[in-house]
Parts: sequence; structure tokens; C-alpha cells
Amino acid sequence: MRKYVVPILLACALPAVAVAQESDSVTLRKLADEVLTHSSAYENLRVLTKQIGGRLAGSPQMPKAEQWGVNALKAAGADTVYLQECMVPHWVRGAKEEARIISKRRDFMPPLEILALGNSVGSGPDGVTAPVLEVSSFEDLEAKKDQVKGKIVFYNYHFNPTFIKTFHSYGDAVKYRGQGASRAAKYGALAVIVRSMSHGANNFPHTGAMQYDSAYPLIPAVAIGLEDADRLSDRIKDDNSASVFLRTNCEMKQDTIGHNVIAEFKGSKYPDQYITVGGHLDSWDVAEGAHDDGAGCVQSIEVLRAFKALNMRPEHTLRVVLFANEENGTRGGKKYAEVAKALGEKHIFALESDAGGFTPRGFTTTMNATLKAKVNSWKPLLEPYGLHDFDEPGGGVDVGQLNAAIGTPMAELYPDSQRYFDIHHAGNDVFEAVNKRELELGAFGMAAFIYLVDKNF
Repeated sequence: MRKYVVPILLACALPAVAVAQESDSVTLRKLADEVLTHSSAYENLRVLTKQIGGRLAGSPQMPKAEQWGVNALKAAGADTVYLQECMVPHWVRGAKEEARIISKRRDFMPPLEILALGNSVGSGPDGVTAPVLEVSSFEDLEAKKDQVKGKIVFYNYHFNPTFIKTFHSYGDAVKYRGQGASRAAKYGALAVIVRSMSHGANNFPHTGAMQYDSAYPLIPAVAIGLEDADRLSDRIKDDNSASVFLRTNCEMKQDTIGHNVIAEFKGSKYPDQYITVGGHLDSWDVAEGAHDDGAGCVQSIEVLRAFKALNMRPEHTLRVVLFANEENGTRGGKKYAEVAKALGEKHIFALESDAGGFTPRGFTTTMNATLKAKVNSWKPLLEPYGLHDFDEPGGGVDVGQLNAAIGTPMAELYPDSQRYFDIHHAGNDVFEAVNKRELELGAFGMAAFIYLVDKNF
């Protein structure tokens, strides 16, 4: 008789699984209807971007954004909202940067569109004037190292257009922004110009954080728009007399006090176990930070609002965290993880949105095989809402600190990425670039994922 036990048990279990999935399907439909009908995400984003704007760590807009976050989370129905203090860097761009090609030719050349890279030193009031050495890669730099001294090194490394998932292009190219200045300073460069991390069809320069190796001189570093990158490349190939004048006015000041903004919705069964959902509140100074990462902040707030509106109190305590200083220091994510570890908190999962407010396609995940199998089992529930891509490993930069500190399973909303790097860290990352419907679909996807994690992890 024993050989019949397993089939009988499976026959009993399958209807139970089907019933559970049917119940979850109904709940997800209610969540979708609530978010797509009554979401406050788009209007919250309008206030954040249009009334506060760019909010780099240490800027006057930083505390205004923190207060906005407190107010928005209270309005969403949080049980409690509080600030978690952390020290953040205070980098200031200063007056508008300028760069132009200088040549013995008498033709008119408009100024080059540039932006200082975040954390860069300034050029000083006299600027830097020098011939330009174009390199296509770090390997090319090494091959030309004897030509570097006294030059401005121009990293003209193109975003790889063959990657379908454009975050792979970013991961491939971003080392030139991050390490380029020190790699060139090693051989005596006076400054660096870096082709923007984008394949957008425009001339917006894209800023972003860079880091210095203290073993080498600190030299100014700027990004250049793609059209001007091509123009500069063509000119120095054709004109032996050409050099570039470059002036930036940025400086790094003393660290200052910033805050993570944290809201809690207490769990009904496990109030001392936490599910974190969030985005980062800071943005680069040159933009409104609508996609990066205003979208992630308002989507995370919307998860809480929707749960509250439907009277869906989670079993585990839901924490919404608006992280400080992701862009040029990740101090907020590090502080959150440090405190969680010091207090011995149990964090069962963390979800982030920091890839833009475009149409959601799925989630990247980092977790053990058992939990990954559970996530994959949810595909039939999520696919009707366009959420189908669960293949990539990953998770957000801020929740990644929690994963590194205490091993918390993590995930990140994965929107369609084709337009993201048209606006990433650039002046065209504005409210008008965000589509209301796409933003809300992402918020629903996050709410759905949190609901399923709360029931099954």
C-alpha cells in the first residue's frame, strides 16, 4: 500500500495550492485596482520634483526633501515615521562649468557641453588649458602612457549598443567615470574628460560619482555630452593645433548631517521581523531626479498607502525607507544596515526601486535557491501584469548594504531599461519624463511582490 501514499498526498496538495493561488490572484487584482485607480505616487512625485527639485546630499534641498518624505509617509497611513541620522558628504558644484576648443583656426566653435563629475576637485579659477589625448580604453591609456604627461585625457569609450539590457552597457562603461581620473593622473594628466554613460541621441552630459586613488594627484574630471564627444574627437584628429580650456568650480566640503526617512506599518504576527521597501531620496544637483530616484521613493510610499487603503496589514512589519546619499556615498544604506546589525534585527527581505519609473518587466533577485524557487512559482500570478523577467541576479545599491551586512534576501524592481540611460544623471531627468501609468504599474508590482513575500518567506 505504501506506493500509493505519495500520489494520494499529491492529489490532496494540488487543490490546496490551486486554492491558495486563486486567493492570491484575487488579492493582487484588488491591489492593482487600488493602485491604478487611487495612487498618490504621481502627485507625490510632482511635489518632490517641482517644489524641491535636485537634492544632492548636503544641499539646502536635502532637509526639504526629508520633510517632504515625512509628510508623504504620514499621509500614506504609517503607524510611525522617524528620521535616522547619518553623516553624508557635502560636494558642491559651484558656478557653471565651462569648456571650449582652442585652435589657431579662425572658425567658430560653440562651447562644449560638460558637467563636473561628482566628488571631483575643481580646476581652480584659471582653469586648465592643454592638448587632448584621446584614449578608447584603459588598455589604450597604458599603451599611450608616455604621451599623457601635461595633457587632458579624453576617455571616448562608447556605451556598448549590442547589450539588450542596457544596465549591462552601464556596468561595462562606468569604470571610466569612477577610476578614470586617477588612472590618468598616474601618468601626469592635468584633467580628464569622460564620454557620458549613455547612448541617448542628445547632447546632455551625464554626471555621476567618481573616486580618487590617494596615491596619485587629484585632477579635475568632467563628463561630456555625446554630440560634443564626437565633435571633440573629430577635431583633435583633424587639427594638430587644437587644445581644450576647461574650468570647473566644484569642491568637497566637510561632511554634514543627513537622514534616512523611515516609516513603519506594524506586522500583525511578527512585529519584530522586517520587510524593507525603499528608494533613495537624494539626486544629482543638475536634474529634478524624477526617475533617479524620485520614482522609487513614491512607488515605495504607494506600497504602504495601498496596503493601508485595503486594510491589508502585513504579518511582518513593513518598513518604507527613503535612503540618504545613494548617489555619491551610499551613507544612508550603510547606516541602515549598520543599525540593523547592531540591534540584531531580523530582516526577512528587502526590495528597492532604483532603475527608473518605466514599464515594469520583473525583478532582479539575490537569495538562496529555496526562496528563488518560491519567487519563480509566482510567475503565473504576476505575468498578467507584465512582470515576467526574474532571471537576473541583483538588488538595489541601498538594500545591498543590508544583504552584505546580515545576509538579507533582496530584490529590485526591473523596469524596461531602453530609455533610462537617456536621462540618467542628466539635466533631462525631470518630472515630465515620467509616465503616470508606467509609474503606477511599477508601484503595483512592488506591492504585489511584498504581499507574496509576507505570506511565503
